[in-house]
Amino acid sequence: MNIADPDHRPSKLRWVIATLLFFAGAISYMDRIAISVAAPLIAHEMHLNPAQLGIVFSTFFIGYSAFCFVGGWSADRFGPRRVLLVAVLGWSIFCGLTAFSVGLASLLVIRTIFGMFEGPFNSTANKTIGNWFPKQEQGTALGFANCGMPLGAAAAGPIVGFITADYGWHLAFGIISIFGLAWVLVWTLISADTPLRHPWINQPPPVTAKDLPPPPAHPSPTSLLAYITRPLTLATAFAFFGYAYLLFFFLSWFPSYLMMQQHLSLKGMAVVSMIPWLLGALGFGFGGFVSDILYKLTGRPLLARKIILVGGLFTAALCVGLAGILTGIAAAVTLMAISVFAMYLTGPTYFNIILDSVPREKVGGVTGFIHAIANTAGILAPLLTGLIVQKMGGFQSAFLMAGFFALAGAIGVALFVRPAQSEAATVHAKLAPETPFR
Repeated sequence: MNIADPDHRPSKLRWVIATLLFFAGAISYMDRIAISVAAPLIAHEMHLNPAQLGIVFSTFFIGYSAFCFVGGWSADRFGPRRVLLVAVLGWSIFCGLTAFSVGLASLLVIRTIFGMFEGPFNSTANKTIGNWFPKQEQGTALGFANCGMPLGAAAAGPIVGFITADYGWHLAFGIISIFGLAWVLVWTLISADTPLRHPWINQPPPVTAKDLPPPPAHPSPTSLLAYITRPLTLATAFAFFGYAYLLFFFLSWFPSYLMMQQHLSLKGMAVVSMIPWLLGALGFGFGGFVSDILYKLTGRPLLARKIILVGGLFTAALCVGLAGILTGIAAAVTLMAISVFAMYLTGPTYFNIILDSVPREKVGGVTGFIHAIANTAGILAPLLTGLIVQKMGGFQSAFLMAGFFALAGAIGVALFVRPAQSEAATVHAKLAPETPFR
């Protein structure tokens, strides 16, 4: 089967791979947000107060954050295909086991291991995109593949909400775990680490030393630690932390906010909670597409990513802060929808920066590091929100705190991500041969 383009990355099959990542992201968020949708009933059944519920939400991210880096490093070492297969299989099993939790202790153990298996997904998916897509299309591909995540969150509201309302939350977790198991089967049959390893593709002739350009006069550092400790990487991780705090605040507590403060029914909450996630999916896809257009127009990748990143995080911070101040369900949902759209608009740009500036064999480890730093927000946001709601009796201060962290991320990008760093990396990437596929 010959469907390869001149750079030997198949134009048709690579979008099949991206579509599989799209569905994996949707399943990932459906599985993880299910507990947020069912939280009011779980809390009632297990006699959990808001602070304890915040601990349940945070526990997932203890395992998740730790295995972001482990998963990314493993993808560099063993290839993303196997890592994704193990990750999705594991989290699907433990999502289903959530139905058998009988109290706070068992729920915490299951959620921690569930998070450990979800941790490798993003860094491994980003490495897969880097392996299969040329640089000028990676923003669009990242946006498309990752916009499945907010769509999965949107679907979780009605799917989990209606099953829970009619049949109980235990059955809801059992049913949604089946989606992941089905995905594992398809991924096993269709995927490969790289085009060069896919049996459906006619392989290009081997590259010899005479075909390669001379190495640059000043080669980049080769150790993973050297790439992780660069100012560009650290600043990107800090910005992604601001993004992640807002995301996980919303992911964990927005359904409970709609029921506890806006007094919606379970089914009403299930429908209303879809709205911000649908706009978030548009933001994710649109952000990557616009970023690639700006890249092609300016020839300056960091400038393109930075425009989207700073503008999106600032808008998200402003809207979530206002949502905490204003009253009324219409105002709150509208502002949160705009905030989630703007937040997700920045989603592909963090990884575009890494893909633009890091050799392919280090992409998994570097993106895993960024995910690990950012996802400590997954521990803090649910926990701090639960403590604030418990102490203050409302959500206003929690909304303002989420806006503060998003604003801090925008300021960090504006001040500390320097164009010279990325531009130099881009020049180096054009001069140097691409590293072998993993």
